[in-house]
Amino acid sequence: MTSKVAVVTGGSRGIGRACAVALAEAGWTVAVGYRTSEHDAKETLDALEAAGTPGIAVTLDVCDEASVAEAFRRVSEEAGPVTGLVNNAGMSRDGLLLRYPVEVLDATLATNLRGAFLCCRAALRGMLRERWGRIVNMSSAVALHGNAGQTVYAATKAGLVGLTRSLAREVGAKGITVNALCPGLLDTQMTSHLTEEARAYYVDQTPLQRPAHLEEVAAVVRFLMSEEASYVNGAVIPVDGGLTA
Repeated sequence: MTSKVAVVTGGSRGIGRACAVALAEAGWTVAVGYRTSEHDAKETLDALEAAGTPGIAVTLDVCDEASVAEAFRRVSEEAGPVTGLVNNAGMSRDGLLLRYPVEVLDATLATNLRGAFLCCRAALRGMLRERWGRIVNMSSAVALHGNAGQTVYAATKAGLVGLTRSLAREVGAKGITVNALCPGLLDTQMTSHLTEEARAYYVDQTPLQRPAHLEEVAAVVRFLMSEEASYVNGAVIPVDGGLTA
C-alpha cells in the first residue's frame, strides 16, 4: 500500500494547521513545515495527535533550496516516502504597483511561486518512485478576479494556477494529481492587516456574506488528497462563498 505521508508548508498555524489536522483525521502522517515559530509547530503536533495520527515538525524555508531539500530528506527518512504535498506557505503585502518596493516583489515571488516550484520538485521524486501522489497548491480567489492594491500577490497566485495546470499534464500519467484551491476571505494572520472597511467590502461581495471557516477549506484539501479524488487533476477550485461566481 502506498504510504500516506504529506508535507504541509506553512503548516504551523492558520489554514496550514487546519489542513494538517484534516489530513491527520484521514490517516495521513503529516510533516508540519514551519520557518520561525517552533511553539506554533508544537501546538499543531498536539492537534495532529488529538486527530488520531501523530505527525512530525520540520523546519522548512520554502525560499531556500537547501532547506527544502533537507526537509524532504528528513521527512522521507523519518516517516517514509512523501506522497502528499500541500503548498500553503505564502506571504502578502498590499500596495499600489507604482510605489511597490521591488524587494517585496522579489520576496513575494520567492515565497508564493518559487517556493511552490521547489517543493513540488522535491516531492515529485518520491511520488514518481511510488507512482502515486497528491499535490494541492493554495492559490487565491484574487488570482481569478484581481483586486486593486494586490497586483503582486494576485500575479504570484495566478502563477500557481499556471503551474498547477501544466504540472498536472506532466505527471498525471504517473498516478499523481495536481490541483489548486482558490479560497476567498479567511480570518487568518495573513488577512489580519485588513481594515474593517476592506473586510466589510469583501464580505459584501461574497454571496454567502461571511468569511470562510478554515475547516471548510481544509475539507476540500482532504478530498483532493484522497483516493476518491483520483480523477480530479488540473482543477482550479474556488472555495470562496461565490465571490468569483
